[in-house]
Amino acid sequence: MALSCQKDSYLKELNSKVVCCEKAQCQMIINGKKSKINGFEVILEDTILFPEGGGQPYDLGTLNDIPVLKVTRRGDKAVHFTETDLEVSKDVHIKVDWHRRFDHMQQHTGQHLISALAESIFNFSTTSWNLGEKTSFIELDTPEIKDKDLQQLEDTVNEKILAGLSVTPQLFYDKDDPEWKKASCRGLPADHVGPIRVVRIEDVDNNLCCGTHLSSLSHLQCIKLLGGEKGKKGKTNLVFVAGKRVLDYLGRSYSVEKALTPILNGPLDKQVELADKAIKGLKASQKSCTNLLRDLAVMEARLFNMMVDKPPLYSIHRKEGDNEYMNIIATEIEDDTPCFLTTGEEKGSGMFLLCGPPQFLTQAQKKVMELLEGKGACSGGRLRGKANKLSNRSEVEKYLLNLLSES
Repeated sequence: MALSCQKDSYLKELNSKVVCCEKAQCQMIINGKKSKINGFEVILEDTILFPEGGGQPYDLGTLNDIPVLKVTRRGDKAVHFTETDLEVSKDVHIKVDWHRRFDHMQQHTGQHLISALAESIFNFSTTSWNLGEKTSFIELDTPEIKDKDLQQLEDTVNEKILAGLSVTPQLFYDKDDPEWKKASCRGLPADHVGPIRVVRIEDVDNNLCCGTHLSSLSHLQCIKLLGGEKGKKGKTNLVFVAGKRVLDYLGRSYSVEKALTPILNGPLDKQVELADKAIKGLKASQKSCTNLLRDLAVMEARLFNMMVDKPPLYSIHRKEGDNEYMNIIATEIEDDTPCFLTTGEEKGSGMFLLCGPPQFLTQAQKKVMELLEGKGACSGGRLRGKANKLSNRSEVEKYLLNLLSES
């Protein structure tokens, strides 16, 4: 059986009957982490909520106002996952998240159009595609796409949209029907059951597809090809946006341009040049600062070495310092004087280095790491690592001075 969402992708609401409702767990990504949620798997007689497949994500929506968190395919059935159970044999009212659905329809139909024209014009076959949250990409079987070819493809794609060509799903109930075999396809899924669905773009493409699609290319509005990126070996990922995503992308780009204009002190057509100049200037400044920091480390160590009455511990904190700064001081300090060096935020986290005679390091290591809430290791006569509590720096100094006075 073909689902109602596949027969008419523009249906926003539908009544259907609950066939099955069973307890289950569903693995989902929540705040970037995989989590298992307890709930129920609900199978209906029919649905307008598309189950994930064909490169298209699943729909979201509600069953009697109960949120559907995920929809998957099992044979020719759609399995809806909810956190609330539903009574078997009872009717439910289904609503689809139309904003999400229509966006998916635009991107999916856009992919079919781009893929068909990329193959007919340049013989670039599509090997896979990905419908992302903000942009999508088509994996093309070519190592590169030249700029002039990209422009030609984009122009042709938008000409077809302007012509408003029809997009129609066709169902073939006989697997031996020779007509569906004329359509482009990479083969049916191993667990496929039910009718075979072909999506036809007038005078452009016939392609096996289970996903939801527009009824006219005019509903695509427009497509912007954002460029080709290196994909798998010998492949190119063609990044694109279709429909409302073009407007969203333009809006984000304008916001960035508007924000950069006062920062770079120049209009859009000069911003790349100005940004390049600013980065080169920054790198030159960073190099100068690094050299000055090295010279400062040497001078600070030499000033200590020149002291007549040296303290038993050389201790210094420099917020802007780095590992190289600390290593230079530790190397330049004479007479094996123990050194306690730190960099970073005085009341926060940073880096530390402790050096001195082997026995001193062995005795001090555990307590210093404890006070600094540090993580690190001892090698080459130096204990170094990350300090998470530099606010305890003065306590470490007192502890080290007491340890030295006892030795």
